Amino acid sequence: MTTKQATLSLDGQSPVQLDLLTGTLGRSGVDITALGAHQLCSFDPGFTHTAGCKSAISWIDTENSVLLHRGFPVEQLARQCDFLEVSYILLHGETPTEAQYQAFRSAVTSQNLIHEQMARMGSGFRRDSHPMALMCAMAGALAAFYHDELDVNNSAHREQAAIHLLAKMPTLAAMSYKYAIEQPANYPRNSLSYAGNFLQMLFAVPAEKYELNPVLEQAMNQILVLHADHGQCASTTTVRVAGSSGANPFACIAAGLASLWGPQHGGANEACMRMLEDIQTVGQIPAFLSRAKAQPEMLRRLGFGNSRYRSLDPRAAVLRETCHAVLSELGMTDSLLQVAMALEEVALSDAYFIDNGLYPSVDFYTAVILKAMGLPSSMFVVVAAVGRTLGWISHWNELYSEPLKIYRPRQIYVGEPQREYVSRRHTAE
Repeated sequence: MTTKQATLSLDGQSPVQLDLLTGTLGRSGVDITALGAHQLCSFDPGFTHTAGCKSAISWIDTENSVLLHRGFPVEQLARQCDFLEVSYILLHGETPTEAQYQAFRSAVTSQNLIHEQMARMGSGFRRDSHPMALMCAMAGALAAFYHDELDVNNSAHREQAAIHLLAKMPTLAAMSYKYAIEQPANYPRNSLSYAGNFLQMLFAVPAEKYELNPVLEQAMNQILVLHADHGQCASTTTVRVAGSSGANPFACIAAGLASLWGPQHGGANEACMRMLEDIQTVGQIPAFLSRAKAQPEMLRRLGFGNSRYRSLDPRAAVLRETCHAVLSELGMTDSLLQVAMALEEVALSDAYFIDNGLYPSVDFYTAVILKAMGLPSSMFVVVAAVGRTLGWISHWNELYSEPLKIYRPRQIYVGEPQREYVSRRHTAE
């Protein structure tokens, strides 16, 4: 990172010299620290034009539809790597040798069981609870079982915490699903891939032999890889904010889960499926489109377009191929899948969608794939959370690459000025 300077002129005052920070790619940043001496702060609702940190993990090129993880295009990682290799890359910054990969894989698989007391904790929830409610609670509760690994200033402890979270999140996610459908939870199978093991924990039943479908295994692997990280999104920033206080990683990931659950973030894929359910049949698509075209922001929340890309999301380009492969493998007997594919055809050819950059998003294809696999819409955000845990823990760990500084944004106060208190409780009306 190189440093230049910019000059800010203030009425009636001497010009202020501000450092201009230039990273490897993308925008430069203006270091506004010097404004504090002039009793000024920036005002940027939503922090959409504010860099709260320096990061080397992922990069989004809005104009050219590029997403890089540690410099590698995400579509290359999704097509060529399994999730644990991508995990090593995001955590360590470089691709692993075969020996490093095998050691990392062994470390993760050795920690994928959860304590039986955690299972009993999960059984205390209502059966109809949203599975993300269980995920938030149980991820945070992991701190009670690994309290001896919570020295966040110890790099070995941070690495072990990362291993625990990567290993246990699929187990917790599958357990949450099995509890909701009143089936016994499955133990992990370490001979399977990360994605394959996740699938068997979700779908295997004790009374039958589970046969892993390689098409579905590849689809799940790609969903996890493509959801692994996406820059300083709301949930990642939430994890960083929590981590800036020195909070333990399990509490930080629980905070990230809560943020991801929101309908304008990870909940978008669940909203996409509700949209398909509202449309019901292919014949109802024209009526839906006539209403939806007046609300492009609504379409973005329902799985079309992404505010971070001018045109096609590179993650969606990968999942579109995978989606069609899954549907070819499993068939499209479900009417909602037929609606989804008809809607995709419209979105890829209709001038309104093209002109407004409302291409089918990664949320759209994720929803269709998981629906075809047989998961309910309430599990879509849970699956995304399993993948995004990798990004969260990578960013949490990156916090400690520099001296820890707690997040403390300013505000523009618009309340009452200072005034004297006079009680009104005993005043006659």
